[in-house]
Amino acid sequence: MLQLMNKSAVVIGSGFSGLSVASCLAKEGYKVTVLEKNEMAGGRCSVFSDSGFTFDMGPSWYWMPDTFEHYFSIFGKKVSYYYQLEQLDPSYRIFWGKDNETDIPAAMSKLEELFESWEKGAAEKLRQFMKEAAYKYERGINDFVYRPSNSWVEFADPTLLPDLLKMQLLSSLESHVRGMFKDERIRRILEFPVYFLGALPSKIPALYSLMNYADLQLGTWYPKGGMYKIVEGMEQLAKELGVTFHYHTPVDRVETSSGKISAVYSGERKYSADVFVNAADYHHFEQEILPPQHRKYDETYWDKRVMAPSSLIFYLGINKRVHGLQHHNLFFDASFEQFGKEIYDTPQWPTDPLFYVCCPSLTDASVAPEGMENVFVLIPIAPDLQDDDATRERYFNLILNKLELYTGQKLQDHVIYKKSFAIKDFKERYNGYKGNAYGLANTLMQTAIFKPSIRNPHLSNLYNTGQLSVPGPGVPPSLISGQVVAAEVLKDQGKVTDFRPKA
Repeated sequence: MLQLMNKSAVVIGSGFSGLSVASCLAKEGYKVTVLEKNEMAGGRCSVFSDSGFTFDMGPSWYWMPDTFEHYFSIFGKKVSYYYQLEQLDPSYRIFWGKDNETDIPAAMSKLEELFESWEKGAAEKLRQFMKEAAYKYERGINDFVYRPSNSWVEFADPTLLPDLLKMQLLSSLESHVRGMFKDERIRRILEFPVYFLGALPSKIPALYSLMNYADLQLGTWYPKGGMYKIVEGMEQLAKELGVTFHYHTPVDRVETSSGKISAVYSGERKYSADVFVNAADYHHFEQEILPPQHRKYDETYWDKRVMAPSSLIFYLGINKRVHGLQHHNLFFDASFEQFGKEIYDTPQWPTDPLFYVCCPSLTDASVAPEGMENVFVLIPIAPDLQDDDATRERYFNLILNKLELYTGQKLQDHVIYKKSFAIKDFKERYNGYKGNAYGLANTLMQTAIFKPSIRNPHLSNLYNTGQLSVPGPGVPPSLISGQVVAAEVLKDQGKVTDFRPKA
C-alpha cells in the first residue's frame, strides 16, 4: 500500500467503468481525478427532469444484482447503503399482437408452468437449459470476464478446457435454443436478450444463454428513484474514497514523453498523472485525441468492427394514467428475422420495428406528477444511419398508434412532454462511435482477446476500459471492466489485486 500512496491517476469519462476504476484505484492509495465531458457522472446512464417528470436517459433494466453487490462489497459496503431495490413481478410483459400478451413471472416455478402450457415437456427442458445457463453464468461472470484478455496465455490452462467446452463458444444461441424448444414464443423469450448484444441469435455464441439465467433466474429489479440512483451511489462512494470530479471537462489533447502520457488537456487546463485510464468512447479517444503515432488501431480496423445497435428513444410525459402496461414491456408483434436483417445485415431504418416501452411511474410515483405517467420508448436501430427530425416523427407516430391499438386507449392527445434521442445525439453527447448505444457486438470474433485491447503498446501508462473493450457492453460488464483495468494498473506497479468474487 505504501508504495502506491504517492501515485496519481486521471480517469477520462465517468460512466460505470470510469466510476468503477476510479474507486478501485483510490481504494489502493491512488490520488484519482475524473474528467467528465458532460454535466454529470454516469455516461450513458444520465438523467434529466422536465415538466415534473424525471427520465433515466439510458439503461432501464437492472439485471445481475449480484454484480452490484459484489462491487460495493469490495469497499466494505452494500447496495442498500446507497439505494433500495424492488423486484418486479411480473418481470416484464410481452405483446405478441392485439389482445395477445404474456406476463413473464418472477418465480421460476410459475415460468415452468407457463412454458409447459405452451409445449409439453418444456418445463423439464427449461430446468436443464437453466442448469447449463447457471454454469455459464458462474464461470463466465465470476471468472472469465475478469480476465484482461491480453493474450491466449490467460486461457491456456488445461484445467480450463472442460469449462470452455461447456461454455458452448462454438455453437450459436439460436441452435442451442431451437434444439431444445419447439414453441416459437419460448424461443423468442430465450433469444431476445442477445439482440442487444449486437448480432442475430444465429451469430451469438450459446455461451450467452447466461443472459437467460440473469433474466429469468436472478430476476428483474428496480432501484427506487430510477437507474441514476446507482450512479449517485457510485459517485458518493468514489468521493468518500477521495476521488475528485471535474465536470464540463472534455479532454481534447494529450502530451506525451518517453513512451508515456505526461498530461491531458481540456482547453488550457492541464492534468498530469502517473496513470491515465480512458473510460470515454475508445474510438473517439484513440482516433481523435491521440496523435497517429500512438494509436494501436487505425480507422480501417474500427470500420470493420461489428457494432451493437443504436437506438431511437422517446421520453414521454403523459397527463393521465396509462392502462395495460407493466413496468417493462416488449413488443414482439413483428418479424424478428426481418427486423434483425435491417439492423445487422442490410442496415436501414426498420420497416416494422420491434420496440420496448418502460413505464417506471407504475412502480415509482416520484418520477412523474400525480395522476400522470412517465413513458420511455426505445426502438433498436442500426448504427450510423441518417438521423433527422422527420424520420423520428414518423416512428413516433407509428409507435404511438401501436400503443393505442394494443392498450385500447387514446394517448397522442395526452402527450404533454416529448423529447427524442437517437444516433446524432449518441455521437454528440457521448462521442459514441457511429452513434452506437450498446458498444461492440458480442460475436465470437469480438470476444475476449479479439476485443480492442485495454492496453496501448505505444503508451505504457494508458489503459482503456468500457463497453468497447473487455469484457463488453452492458451495465454489469462495464462495472466489471473498471475492476479489470484497475487490477492491471496495480499489477504493473507490483501489486497483485484480484477483484473477482470469492468462491
